[in-house]
Amino acid sequence: MQPRITPKTLAFLRALKRHNDRDWFKAHRDEYDANVRGPMIDVVERLAVDFRSFAPDLIASPKQSLFRIYRDTRFSADKKPLKTHEAAVFRTRQLPKPLGAGLYFHVSPEGVWIGGGMYRPEPPELVKIRAHIADTWPDIRDIARARGFRSRFEELSGEKITRVPRGYPPDHPAAEFLKFRQFFAGADFPASLAYSPKFYPTLVATFKAMMPLVRFLNGALTK
Repeated sequence: MQPRITPKTLAFLRALKRHNDRDWFKAHRDEYDANVRGPMIDVVERLAVDFRSFAPDLIASPKQSLFRIYRDTRFSADKKPLKTHEAAVFRTRQLPKPLGAGLYFHVSPEGVWIGGGMYRPEPPELVKIRAHIADTWPDIRDIARARGFRSRFEELSGEKITRVPRGYPPDHPAAEFLKFRQFFAGADFPASLAYSPKFYPTLVATFKAMMPLVRFLNGALTK
């Protein structure tokens, strides 16, 4: 039986949104463990098995993949202590945390998001990725235009600068890709997908479509 989230997961997250304080959460911790964290662990552990066939270079483990429920509020004006979604990230084995590209999904009462890439590359990473794009062109264009990628994500997303970065000619054939500061893509789904029999197959199919981009980005950092 394929793992999936349950309606109780979303019900708990909705309640958490209404009662976002540590005392309430402490009183309902058992429900969280049973209805939210438990199903997420099941999904991650199943992915650990299935990654062997299409993403053996990524780590899938409850300890390393699941995010903590507590928010880091030190530098935020929003002091609510708890997240109202549940998320998991799958990073590469080839680089130390948090470097590199990976896969990601989250579940919330507002919807499910599945995707991956690199959301905040550090400046040295970005330099290497841009050099890789320039040296291997048109590989990234072909990845972003591939039928499997476009059918799931439509296009490569991320912030871009207005001009080609210093060191590259303005008419470089990869100019539009060299302008990216972030490299990611994702797909939005209704919250009801989380407890549908289609959830896990959709998760795997979306991750498979993302892996060529993940491998391309990590290849820039490990060569």
